[in-house]
Amino acid sequence: MSKLRLAIVGAGPAGIYAADIALKAERSFDISIDLFDHLPAPYGLVRYGVAPDHPRIKGIITALREVLDRGDIRVFGNVHFGTDITLDDLKQHYNAVIFATGAIEDAPLEISGIDLEGSYGAANFVSWFDGHPDVPRDWPLEAREVAVIGNGNVALDVARMLAKHADDLLPTEIPDNVYQGLKASPVTDVHVFGRRGPAQAKFSPLELRELGELRDVDMIVYDEDFELDEASKQALETNKQVMVLMKVLNSWRERETGSASRRLHLHFYAKPVELVDDGSGRVSAIRYERMRPDNAGGVVATGEIRELPIQALYRAVGYFGSPLDGVPFDDKRGVIPNREGQVQGDDGKIIPGVYATGWIKRGPIGLIGHTKSDAMETIAHVLRDQAQWWAPAHPGENSIVELLDERGIRYTDAAGWARLDEHEIALGEPQGRARIKVVDRDEMIEISRG
Repeated sequence: MSKLRLAIVGAGPAGIYAADIALKAERSFDISIDLFDHLPAPYGLVRYGVAPDHPRIKGIITALREVLDRGDIRVFGNVHFGTDITLDDLKQHYNAVIFATGAIEDAPLEISGIDLEGSYGAANFVSWFDGHPDVPRDWPLEAREVAVIGNGNVALDVARMLAKHADDLLPTEIPDNVYQGLKASPVTDVHVFGRRGPAQAKFSPLELRELGELRDVDMIVYDEDFELDEASKQALETNKQVMVLMKVLNSWRERETGSASRRLHLHFYAKPVELVDDGSGRVSAIRYERMRPDNAGGVVATGEIRELPIQALYRAVGYFGSPLDGVPFDDKRGVIPNREGQVQGDDGKIIPGVYATGWIKRGPIGLIGHTKSDAMETIAHVLRDQAQWWAPAHPGENSIVELLDERGIRYTDAAGWARLDEHEIALGEPQGRARIKVVDRDEMIEISRG
């Protein structure tokens, strides 16, 4: 029986789903899979991209853990593609590789002043409050008034974490340095800006509803944003999600406000045009243009410019993929160019043995669960492309271990993750918390390697 040695770069949901689907597929050959990740711990965006007060979403980790706990997939954490191992290395040890590296950079927002001090990407802030080992321990939380640009769930996560009282996060797995930073924050007002109307917002109903449950935070919406055009009325009548979102927003319009110590404002039909410099290179205000609906689900400019004082801004306008050494990359879309997961060269031709899945394949679209169907499409091609697989010089399963050892790579494995997992849970137990994350990379590696 022939054998497929498959490498998957990226141990988040996309990579783990791809490995699981490949192993469960009907086939006429044996298969062994190695997962590589630059982080010492697996689960990618679920561990480092989901707010700590979302245990329901983090429940996906339970399903991913069951896949890794079976023991038929090897995990190599703390291995950096491009430096610790290269595409040429993988060709020497595997028949094919799938890249599942996701999209972790912030998409750009090209407005005047976006580079001023006090202007941040949401992705970096999310990495900070999730205890990502590669971001600084401290975050500058000195602003009383903050703007968040975006009308999706990441914008809501950022706004919620800024507005929420730190003590209300203590039951979660929030790292201690994050708790201390948020506890000292002087924030009073968080303003969320969306270019289109409330009926076009991309929030999920659950996320929006949770926002209104924050303790000692007034939800502020503005009546001028709820004059619906025909396209919005039609969406309200035909789309259940829009119906629920509008019901939540309208309930906030009827609430009494003014008693809370913090306020979370939602501004619709508001297009950011400029960040104002206070004279020392810091953000002091945001200028935005009032938009109006165009009766087709879009907006047109009114020419009316408004200004609001802020001392910090977070752009949450989408994620963007990062290029990988030796792998084609689409700079405009932030993805690896591909056809149904088969990676394409600059000439559009399929590159044998190289595949992509997840957000690096299709862009940051859809929820985590969508990566399953995405992985199925890619895996179908991997299994059908047997005639185009690489012929590795060192296909033995121990040969990659020998290579990493020879290079002095302090890699972590599935057993090491189990040790780190137990350690974090034990840290949280005395305080009645789900876990306390270990944030320092070296400490994560020491615990994982025993």
